[in-house]
Amino acid sequence: MRKILLPFALLLNACMPVTHNDTATRAIAGAAPLPAMKTFATPHPVQTAKSNADLAQDFLELSFELESGRALPVFTRFEGPISVRIIGAPPLSLGSDLNRLIGRLRTEAQIDITRTTSPQANITIQAVSRQQIRNTLPDAACFVVPNVTSLDEYRALRRSPRTSWTSLQTRERLAIFLPNDASPQEARDCLHEELAQAIGPLNDLYRLPDSVFNDDNVHTVLTGFDMMILRAYYAPDLQSGMSRAQVAARLPQVLARINPDGQGRPIQPVSRTPRAWSDAVQSALGPGATPNQRRTAAADALNIAKQMGWTDHRRAFAHYANGRLLMATDPDAAQLHFAQADRFYAATPGAELHRAYVATQLAAYAITQGDGDHALRLIEPQLALATSHENAALLSTLLMLRAEALALTGQSAEARTVRVDSLGWARYGFGPDWAVRAKEREIASLNPLN
Repeated sequence: MRKILLPFALLLNACMPVTHNDTATRAIAGAAPLPAMKTFATPHPVQTAKSNADLAQDFLELSFELESGRALPVFTRFEGPISVRIIGAPPLSLGSDLNRLIGRLRTEAQIDITRTTSPQANITIQAVSRQQIRNTLPDAACFVVPNVTSLDEYRALRRSPRTSWTSLQTRERLAIFLPNDASPQEARDCLHEELAQAIGPLNDLYRLPDSVFNDDNVHTVLTGFDMMILRAYYAPDLQSGMSRAQVAARLPQVLARINPDGQGRPIQPVSRTPRAWSDAVQSALGPGATPNQRRTAAADALNIAKQMGWTDHRRAFAHYANGRLLMATDPDAAQLHFAQADRFYAATPGAELHRAYVATQLAAYAITQGDGDHALRLIEPQLALATSHENAALLSTLLMLRAEALALTGQSAEARTVRVDSLGWARYGFGPDWAVRAKEREIASLNPLN
């Protein structure tokens, strides 16, 4: 299940002065039609650099526990070819995104998975409204359920053992519920995470910095680590019904075969994440809390991170959450938290994408101070990273910030070109025209010259 969290790179102007001139500024004035939506063509996964011993531990924790912490008694997967269909009212982009994902799963994870229109498909992806999803699971952006093919069927069987993952012995029929009124990227992000959980591990671990199997929602498409886990999941050495001990006994030979480079690497153990920290993060960034409750929860998460002695991405994430929630009331303190987040992310292997999100906050602040040169130095290294991770929302945000920074440094012509480029990516990342224009206005308002 992909949880609802405050978007990682939004609300850049929460602590910034907004232009309220009677005269329409360059960015707020009536604009030309938006350019065509841009999409990513070629995936750029980076192979995991973990040792096989660490991968084995990750595999077991992902595969034999649920996000709630409940243990799964046996290993389950599809035994045989997997077919996937789409029903409901899907956005136009969903079909092509599914085709690309299936291609990656076949190539990188070597899973026999194909698309079909047959009602007998193993996996049914139903596109429904966000409200329908929230009415069913209030904290979920999207989710996957065993032994059903529609949301109506799930509602009818919700309390039945048939829809319980702990009762499952093998996987034969599943349904994924995705939003059809979200941005193309949000629908795709849900597709990647939910399809990965439909065919593979069901757990999410905050301690994994380079995976979609992490509730921080930083990674939006399956990573090299994720593909390695899924490839191991469908190794012929494993089968549904195995116990944790049986899987653990066979994993070393599986990983030695599919990831020989991981054999000689040193073990880098990472402590487990206490439930109290996860709950504090969800309270701080999830739905339903007041601003004061959010800030208190974020402070609790940071205190727990300090008590645990963490210096990895979890400590950084706690600082980032505090920064996000202090922007409107204490912008100076927020900037200190963002700087701390950047420091801890920089020291964490696999957290490069996280730093790109922090860079948007630091660059936004630099722009409000009229320091376009500093903003450009923060932004430039992150553009290729956002592209390689196929994150259009992040990429468009960085490009819009770059346009404002260029304008501040007197490079008006290049600023206009970059701004137009950003809008094509924003159409995929943020969706409808009004959302794209809102993001454009938000970032334009940071510039003291507007």
